[in-house]
Amino acid sequence: MNNYSWLEQKLHQLALSAQFMREVTFDFESSYLSSLIENDNHVFIAGLARSGTTILLNAIHKSNIFASLSYADMPFVLAPNLWSKIPINRNDLKSKERAHGDGIKVSTESPEAFEEVFWKTFAHDSEEELIEKFRTYVNCIIHRHKRDRYLSKNNQNIRRLELLSSNFTHSKILVPFRDPIQHSYSLLTQHMKFIEDSKNDHFISKYMKWIGHTEFGPNYNPIHTNNLKYDDDLDINHWVEQWYLAYKNAFQLLNTNQNVNFICYEKLCLSEDYWLQIQKIIQIDEIYEFNFKESKKVISLDIDRNLSDSALSLYHDLSSLSLE
Repeated sequence: MNNYSWLEQKLHQLALSAQFMREVTFDFESSYLSSLIENDNHVFIAGLARSGTTILLNAIHKSNIFASLSYADMPFVLAPNLWSKIPINRNDLKSKERAHGDGIKVSTESPEAFEEVFWKTFAHDSEEELIEKFRTYVNCIIHRHKRDRYLSKNNQNIRRLELLSSNFTHSKILVPFRDPIQHSYSLLTQHMKFIEDSKNDHFISKYMKWIGHTEFGPNYNPIHTNNLKYDDDLDINHWVEQWYLAYKNAFQLLNTNQNVNFICYEKLCLSEDYWLQIQKIIQIDEIYEFNFKESKKVISLDIDRNLSDSALSLYHDLSSLSLE
């Protein structure tokens, strides 16, 4: 986002900032398709930001059997087929480190989480209308990338686990999770980094708002806001509390949602067999290896002992779950 020219920034503003423009482009895109694919065998990655969602997305996308939004679909992400027909230069395939500064490199062909643009555009529709439009949107992406299955990575979907699970019963929902202290520290540092970066580049804040990136940074919007003990988002305890509440709620869905699988980041990085199990669960026939690297920091911040114990206890409960 920090490498966009003035013209590219204005194009993003045109495509993403106005509700009317997003709705119109989706309407045009919807009319573009003559028929819909009825396939429901998709994969949704829906853990908190910084839980390993991007590296898991890249690993699954490597199978080459899934359609996913990519940087090439920006900024008209609600009309990927129509946008692909416009003859502009999209050959910038050179990989470069993304703005997070976490070592993950991206190119125009890299899959990315732009799905939230859809959800924020139609947030006020009834559930029935919303799901019908989302199925159409999934089919648009499948058609654009000429695949049969959709691969979604959207951290905000941790708010929608029940909605997705009940409406996409033949799909798999993967919920990555990570050691809560390491995870919370990563969220806090990214939050502070993007706040500082946005002071020097105002486009960063606008861009993150347009794509619905509210997980951290200048537009941060906590998943849980009621009865918080820690509401200061510059305090690591705030992020530990958010981790605990988010994954506690997700854990409670297991009793009624059998297509939800919790994915342990540490196991993913340390066990090749664990990655092989994931591939089998999501029905990747041609098994392959992928290099997952664990990020672990020495943390000396003051953390509430009771909160830490509760979060770590939940982490161990999630870690003990078997993949199905």
